[in-house]
Amino acid sequence: MVNSQASGVPPAPRSCAGCGGKIADRFLLFSMERYWHTRCLKCSCCQAQLGDIGTTCYSKGGMILCRSDYIRLFGHSGACSACGQSIPANEMVMRAQGNVYHLKCFSCATCRNRLMPGDRFHYINGTIFCEHDRPGAALLNSHLPPLQSNSVLTDQKVC
Repeated sequence: MVNSQASGVPPAPRSCAGCGGKIADRFLLFSMERYWHTRCLKCSCCQAQLGDIGTTCYSKGGMILCRSDYIRLFGHSGACSACGQSIPANEMVMRAQGNVYHLKCFSCATCRNRLMPGDRFHYINGTIFCEHDRPGAALLNSHLPPLQSNSVLTDQKVC
């Protein structure tokens, strides 16, 4: 997020990505390749004006988020629960019990086969097992949730 200030010569009016109106204010924000009135760039969840609370904002799934809501919704570290490596914001992920995984890392701990949406699996003490390798027949079965991606969340408000 960049805060721009007119210097000397007034800039050509720009349209706000939030309200569509012309930006004639002395200050404007540039975020996600678009210009915004300072009052229009708000967190999709808490409605905080992002220009007032810092110099960064987050975007995922078509939502614009403050740092607190991004962490609340998508995890504190943005790291894969299996390998610990960072997960880019636009990458598709798998989720289980509040943990987030790279697609390639969401696999059975025993046979290492990658699990796909619709596959049955068991999540036991932070470990993922396929249906075949589950450590006990008395456990409840689970189903993989749908893939979570930038395009999947676009029309949903997660707050």
